[in-house]
Amino acid sequence: MSCSPEKPNFRSPSPSWTDLWLKNKKALNHVLFSMHLQSRSNKQTPSSSPSPQLRKSLDFTLQSLVSDPTSLLSDEILLCILSKLPNSQRNSNSLVSKRWLNLQGRLVRSIKVLDWDFLISGRLFIRFPNLIHVDLVNGSLISPGNSGIFCSHKLLCSHVDCNADPKDWFSKERFVLPCDEIDKGLRILASGCPNLRRLMVVNASELGLLGVAEECPTLQVLELHRCNDQVLRGIAACQNLQILRLIGNVDGFYKSSVTDIGLTILAQGCKRLVKLELSGCEGSYEGIKAIAQCCQMLEELILRDHRMEGGWLSALSYCENLKTLRFMSCKSIDHCKWFDEDVGSCRTLERLHFEKCQLRNKEGLRTLFLLCQEVREVIFQNCWGLDNEAFSLSSGLRKVKSLCLESCSLLTTEGLESALLSWKEIQSLKVISCGNIKDSEISPALSTLFSTLKDFQWRADTKSLLSAGLVGTGMRKRGNRYFKKMCDWKSLPGA
Repeated sequence: MSCSPEKPNFRSPSPSWTDLWLKNKKALNHVLFSMHLQSRSNKQTPSSSPSPQLRKSLDFTLQSLVSDPTSLLSDEILLCILSKLPNSQRNSNSLVSKRWLNLQGRLVRSIKVLDWDFLISGRLFIRFPNLIHVDLVNGSLISPGNSGIFCSHKLLCSHVDCNADPKDWFSKERFVLPCDEIDKGLRILASGCPNLRRLMVVNASELGLLGVAEECPTLQVLELHRCNDQVLRGIAACQNLQILRLIGNVDGFYKSSVTDIGLTILAQGCKRLVKLELSGCEGSYEGIKAIAQCCQMLEELILRDHRMEGGWLSALSYCENLKTLRFMSCKSIDHCKWFDEDVGSCRTLERLHFEKCQLRNKEGLRTLFLLCQEVREVIFQNCWGLDNEAFSLSSGLRKVKSLCLESCSLLTTEGLESALLSWKEIQSLKVISCGNIKDSEISPALSTLFSTLKDFQWRADTKSLLSAGLVGTGMRKRGNRYFKKMCDWKSLPGA
C-alpha cells in the first residue's frame, strides 16, 4: 500500500488589531477625518447652517490630516503630552509651529530676565503667561554688551564699561537702573503674574515691594539685593513669606546698610519665615533677638560675610525652632568675650556649617560651641585658622554624629583624634583634602573607631595618594626629561 507523506499544516498567525489598524492607513484617515467633523459639528445647532469654519474643514483632504495629526488634539491634551517630555527638548519643540511655541510657553514656570524692555513692554506675559519664579537681577543691571571686561561674583555678575574710570564702574548711576524704573517693572510684573511665588530683584524701593505684596499674596521666596532699613518696610507686608535672602553689602560692587532697625521691622512683619539669609548685613544682639522671638517658625539661619557687632551670638539662644546654622565667607564669628553662664543654649540646633570662614578668633568659636552643645552634624569646608587648638574646642559637642572636614590644611591627625575619641555617638566621617592629616599617623584607637563607622570617606592627603598611584608609570618624569632635552633656553630671544 502506497502512502504519500503528509504535508505539514502551517497556519500563519492571525494579525493583531494594531497591525491591521496601522497598515490600513485609509481606515485611519477616515477615522481622523470623522473625529474632526464630529468635533466641528457638535458646536453647531441643528437649525443653523454650517459655519465657514465647518465648510473649511469639509474641504480638508485626508493627506493634510495625516501630515499634521496633532491639529486634531485640543490644547489641553497637547499640553499634557508636552509636559511629559524632558526639559532638554523644550527649545526644539517650540520650533515646530506657532501653536507649539505658545503651548510650550505655558509650561515655563521659571525665567531669568536679561532684557528689561522685555518686561516693561508686556511681552514677558504674552510669551510666558504662567510664571511663578522670576529673576530680575541681571535685567536690572546696566551692562554694556560690547565691553570686554566681565566682573563676576558669587552673588551676581556684569559687564563693565571699559571707557569709564574703574572707580565709577559700580557707581549707582552706572551700575543699576534707578529705583523709579525698578518700581515700574515691579508693578507690571505684579499685575501680570498674580500667582508669583519667587522673586529676585535689586535696588527696589519700599513702594515697589508694597505693590508686589498686595498683588501677589502667594509670594513665598524673596531675594533682595542692595537693600536697606527703609526697603524692609515693604517686605514686612508680605504675610506669607517663608524664605528671605537679604544682600546688603557686596565687596567691589555696592554697599548698603541693614541695621537692627530693619531687622526689627522684618521680624514684626514676616512671622512665617522658615529660612533667612543675611549677606553683608549689619546688626547686633537686639536685631537677632527680635528675629528669634518673633519668627518662631525659623528653622535655618545663614550668615554670609556678616558685619555684626560683638555679642550678637548670644541672641540665638532665643530661637525655639532653629535647626540649621550656616556661616559662609565670614571674617569672624563673634569678637566679644562671654562668660559661660551668660551664653545660653540653642537646644533645637542640629546642623552647624562653616564654609570659607576665618576661624582664627578662638573666643568666638568657643562661644559658638557652648551655644550649640546639642548639635548633631558639623561641617568645615575651606576654613582658614582651623588648627589643632581651634578644633579641640569642639570636644564639648558630645552628641555629634556626623563630621565633614574638607580642605582644612592646618589640622593634623593628632588634633582630629583628640576630638573624635571624645564623641561617643559619631557615626559618619568625611575627611577630604586635608594635607596635614597623614595615613601613617593613624593610631590603633583611631583605626578601631573607623571600623565602627556607618559612613566613612577618607581622602585626606590627596597628593600622597596621587604620587603613590603614579609610581612605576613614568609620569611626572618623562615630560620633564623631554622638555630639558628638546628646549635650549640659550637659543630663545632675549636670553
